[in-house]
Amino acid sequence: MPVEEITASAAGTWTLGDRTVRRMGFGSMRLTADPDRARAVRVLRRAVELGVNHIDTAAFYVSPGGPLGVGTGAPRHATELIREALAPYPDDLVIATKVGPSFDEATRHRELTPAELRREVEENLRRLGRDHLDVVNLRIVRRPGQDSVAERFAALAELRDAGLIRHLGLSNVRVDHLHEARAVAPVVCVQNAYAIEVNRWADELLRVCGELGIAFVPFFAIAGAHREAGAGDDHDDALRAVARAHGASPHQIRLAWTLHQGPHVLAIPGTGDPEHLAQNVAAGAIRLSPDDLARLG
Repeated sequence: MPVEEITASAAGTWTLGDRTVRRMGFGSMRLTADPDRARAVRVLRRAVELGVNHIDTAAFYVSPGGPLGVGTGAPRHATELIREALAPYPDDLVIATKVGPSFDEATRHRELTPAELRREVEENLRRLGRDHLDVVNLRIVRRPGQDSVAERFAALAELRDAGLIRHLGLSNVRVDHLHEARAVAPVVCVQNAYAIEVNRWADELLRVCGELGIAFVPFFAIAGAHREAGAGDDHDDALRAVARAHGASPHQIRLAWTLHQGPHVLAIPGTGDPEHLAQNVAAGAIRLSPDDLARLG
């Protein structure tokens, strides 16, 4: 489908806390893999030109290392790339970040303590060049059984009360985590890995978020089971057929399906390629029929 004149407004809007965001956003994790900082800056500026006003990032989005486990050369933090590209920030831009697990090789996936969470919040503030953070998501390492989020979420709530954070969210959680956190402080969004064929146990979480007026923000909506490895080409026949019917790519249909899961669902596809960025944003204009959705599952 043509992409030249399609902007993020085609996907509609949602009120995230007290801010209106377009439902087609941008995820910054993959920007760090490319040692060409100028290319990352161009992609971020192009995203804003296309109407994106919701950018997802994290204190631990860095290469070499980080969640992608790739890269060479000097450290590249997504938060610093965002600052380089977009500061002074547009008034309507919402930057959502995450804190929580350690990605140091020696302590990989260890939960951070409340004191360490505060240091990560302060690092986000410094690298982004902000005096407050719009949204901070507590990212957890989900484990079987009772793995409470209350103490760590309360630590972030204290920083919100101190004016360092405006709104709080959760990442990689279950419904019980959501209810536990809401007993501590308001939750404006939940970020989980979720795609057509991945983590559909979270259908209930998506539904509960909608009932509570909380944004559900899937990551890996395009990559699916490939996760950090990025988008693949192993689409099933139904997905390919729907894509052909709409003159779109299978990746665009994956994003369109994501947005069709509810008006409270926000998409945050990430890429370091300006052409892919435009295609992702254009997916917000695709309208799937009930028959399309039934075929996709």
